[in-house]
Amino acid sequence: MKNLKDILYKVSIHQVFGSTAIDVNQLVFDSRKIEKNDVFVAQKGASVDGHLYIDKAISLGAIVIICEDFPSDKKQGITYIQVEDANAALAIMASNFYENPSSKFAVVGVTGTNGKTTIASLLYQLFHKAGYKVGLLSTVKILVDETEFKATHTTPDSVTINMYLDRMLEAGVEYCFMEVSSHGIHQKRTEGLTFAGGIFTNLSHDHLDYHDTFAAYRNVKKSFFDFLPKSAFALTNIDDKNGEFMLQNTKARKKTYALKTLADYKSKILEKQISGTLISVDGTEVWTKLIGVFNIYNLTAIIATAELLGLEKLEILTIVSQLESVSGRFQYVMSDDGITAIIDYAHTPDALKNVLETINDIRTGNEKVITVVGCGGDRDKTKRPKMAHIAAQLSNQAIFTSDNPRTENAQTILDEMEVGVSLENYRKTLTVLDRRQAIKTACKMAETGDIILIAGKGHENYQEIKGVRAHFDDLEEVTFCFNQLKKN
Repeated sequence: MKNLKDILYKVSIHQVFGSTAIDVNQLVFDSRKIEKNDVFVAQKGASVDGHLYIDKAISLGAIVIICEDFPSDKKQGITYIQVEDANAALAIMASNFYENPSSKFAVVGVTGTNGKTTIASLLYQLFHKAGYKVGLLSTVKILVDETEFKATHTTPDSVTINMYLDRMLEAGVEYCFMEVSSHGIHQKRTEGLTFAGGIFTNLSHDHLDYHDTFAAYRNVKKSFFDFLPKSAFALTNIDDKNGEFMLQNTKARKKTYALKTLADYKSKILEKQISGTLISVDGTEVWTKLIGVFNIYNLTAIIATAELLGLEKLEILTIVSQLESVSGRFQYVMSDDGITAIIDYAHTPDALKNVLETINDIRTGNEKVITVVGCGGDRDKTKRPKMAHIAAQLSNQAIFTSDNPRTENAQTILDEMEVGVSLENYRKTLTVLDRRQAIKTACKMAETGDIILIAGKGHENYQEIKGVRAHFDDLEEVTFCFNQLKKN
């Protein structure tokens, strides 16, 4: 049990009805999960308004209601607290509830359109190899030292974040690396957290179904840096046109990284192969298993962050050469007859362009590039024709297919993609609605030396169709196809 007054510390409160001098059980924002003596936080979501479930929460045992609007019928014995912003209130209360774990060890947030998972995951790898106990909050998984938990969101809800940070503290974790999504920032899930540092990767077309305009999306990302404390560092990709903008109002120490521009931390690509990249970091040569210009940006951010957190440069570069690629991020498998399949999470126009340009850059001869790609349903529709245009433009063959259509008609999504294909590239495209069949088709079309890119889903092991998630793994599918071709 926790004292209500203690967990309300720093919450912006308008009115109180009832007593705050009480002990409470848990903070809950889903009325279905309420138990006796819980606090129910009524949030106004995009599709559901928690205020409609206040009576239900009370009937299940809630004794405190946090809301933006007082109900007309307030029940005796229940404490009602009107707040300015229920999302922010929940985040601050969650941090107080767990006694502010983020202030007791170094938590670093990574934000941007692409690269968040790679940077957070590889920083976890680096610090773990350096002998530290480390935490990870990512799209792919959550790690409390070496104990793994399943991730459900890029940035979990604020109660879950603080619960895992508290577990990390108990486990002796010294550093935690956390993906910070624009949704998470906008919905105040990171409010109340103390960050030791923030990293900006890049900004490109994504999530405009949620933020409406690119400027709104950009400004939400910037707000993360605006609220970093003086004691933190703010590290930005200065080669990105929005990199400097992110740092304009931050109180944190400003640091930059780049491949092209003068920066505090700079890398240069010396040699590219399918097996890795030789780079120079501030004059020191290092071999990395990571491939692609975008990954060298990620790696530079990782090296900079490790230095800013106090690791010695020689130790950092030694470990960097040992780092393995992240699941579903430029992950490749080869068939016995020399066909390479690359699995990548690229689900934005910029990410797809980066991956295809990387593939074309490391081609050594007349290999064909065959791209299998789709676009998710119930998400930003404006990127669909752009994704198709890029796939057709930069591939020898593009196969458009289903990718988590969710509640939308999968064929309609493909029709909207095809609009972006220019006349000169149309002959290079093919539409295969079933994703399994699309991957099989790509494998049959490929010959020795060819490269198949399967984009969009990366680490995901499901297909979501009409509200049902069925098991589907791109890597499993292409491996199965390669084995079948070997038998034939």
